[in-house]
Amino acid sequence: MSVHSRGVKPALGPDSDALMKAPPVPKYLSAHAKAEWKRIMPQLIARQIITKADLAGVEHYCVAVGAAHQIADTMSAGALPDLKLGGLQIRYMQTARQLAAEYGLTPTSRARIGAAVPDDDDADNPLAV
Repeated sequence: MSVHSRGVKPALGPDSDALMKAPPVPKYLSAHAKAEWKRIMPQLIARQIITKADLAGVEHYCVAVGAAHQIADTMSAGALPDLKLGGLQIRYMQTARQLAAEYGLTPTSRARIGAAVPDDDDADNPLAV
């Protein structure tokens, strides 16, 4: 009998080649993408999970987030929603979500790397045993 682990991602952990300092923001990124880079890069550096080899994927994540924001700006300026732009925005958001999970930028993926803040043991929980 074969065992497959489809859908099960391995646990993330600190990398021995992790970057210790955030690289500069790529110049070609849009304003929204640059803002996302500046927002996430300190987290990735602090968790020691990003290496030089991962920078292209992080750039792609920022591009996807930036494009989704640009489309939202464009659609909010128009009177009627553009269905083609809406579909494109959904695809960019899906891509961004998938890439975010790869780099520990979602609650579930942060829990996999142990980056979630532990619960306070002193809290009064009537269901705690």
